[in-house]
Amino acid sequence: MTSVEIDYTKHAAVINLQNYLRVKCVHPDVNYDESISFLTAQATAIGLLAKTHLVSPKNPVLVVTWEGLQPELPTILLNSHMDTVPVEGTWRHSPFAAEIEDGMIYGRGAQDMKSASIQHLEAVRGLIAKGKRLKRTVHLSFVPDEEKGGEQGMREFVKTEAYHRLNVGFALDEGLSNAGEEYLVFNGEKTKWQIKIVCTGTAGHGSMLLPDNSGEKVRHVINRFMELRDKYRQQLVDDWSLTIGDITTINLTKLEGGTLTNIAPEKFTATFDVRLATTVNHELFEKMINRWCKEAGSGVTVEFESKEPHVAPTRIDESNAYWIAMKRAMESMSIPIIQRTMPATTDARFLRAHCPALNFSPMRRVPPMPHQSDEHLPLQVFVEGIQVYENILLAVANVK
Repeated sequence: MTSVEIDYTKHAAVINLQNYLRVKCVHPDVNYDESISFLTAQATAIGLLAKTHLVSPKNPVLVVTWEGLQPELPTILLNSHMDTVPVEGTWRHSPFAAEIEDGMIYGRGAQDMKSASIQHLEAVRGLIAKGKRLKRTVHLSFVPDEEKGGEQGMREFVKTEAYHRLNVGFALDEGLSNAGEEYLVFNGEKTKWQIKIVCTGTAGHGSMLLPDNSGEKVRHVINRFMELRDKYRQQLVDDWSLTIGDITTINLTKLEGGTLTNIAPEKFTATFDVRLATTVNHELFEKMINRWCKEAGSGVTVEFESKEPHVAPTRIDESNAYWIAMKRAMESMSIPIIQRTMPATTDARFLRAHCPALNFSPMRRVPPMPHQSDEHLPLQVFVEGIQVYENILLAVANVK
């Protein structure tokens, strides 16, 4: 018997994904109106209540609700963001045409993360069509500003009474795809610190060896950061079991100062993007940075562009009934799972401070391509993910 090849291009969910990918919601001049209209129409077609909350100027959050049989119970939240990063580099396919070639759909947001938004909606649509009713209420949230850090989106939303009324007991947010056969589940994220070191000193002619030199000071600080960077990078080399999410990463991202080549400037500024591993003691790490600055000399100060608090990873053991239910649902589909720590930041960090939250996107057999040119996703993987979400919802929304 020969297997019948499925034509996914005619799948209703694929057509919905194409239409959503064609909605431009891209930074820096992002406008969410068309996305809100599209998603609200999808919810209405399913028969679900959709409500928009303006959490900051021009940054709406859409919440779609499927009420459960016991709405007083803590609810399930499936979160996704509406915005995408800008289009850069060379694309074989137009980034907003949602073209399909060789079983792949191409477009900005195909992986990050418009596909998940449609999968969430389609999973609920599928369960309702099959006559299923869940014990717990399920909310689908579609949020703004994630690609800029979420400060004007989810960070503000979780502070509102509207969010607290959702009574969220467990949340799923975006993960990453995997080139292998396994799904990746992330139970924690590294903490984002963006640090600016300002080094001031004596300005003067470039032919002199001036004392109290800002260049010497910034060199000392940069050396200390880069030495620590090398140490963490070596850990990855020495221990094959570690991933990038398990170690602290440090990158010098900006170096500013000087006007003319023949003038030693009064000030140099070095900016570092640091992502702290979940095991790092924040207080001790900050003291170490302050010590480096003191070693460099007088007139060296530390400023934080971002200094996020430590958020403990979500427990993935017997104490977390939602995780156990989700894990069993995956096992019933014979899909292996690998647990990791998210290397970058997502909106899940804001949710995780209030409830158990996992980063998960049902994408396998495809390399991760967030923010890359020709971002794409196999249609088979996309459709498979809808069934995965259905099974997960049946499990976690019926946890006793």
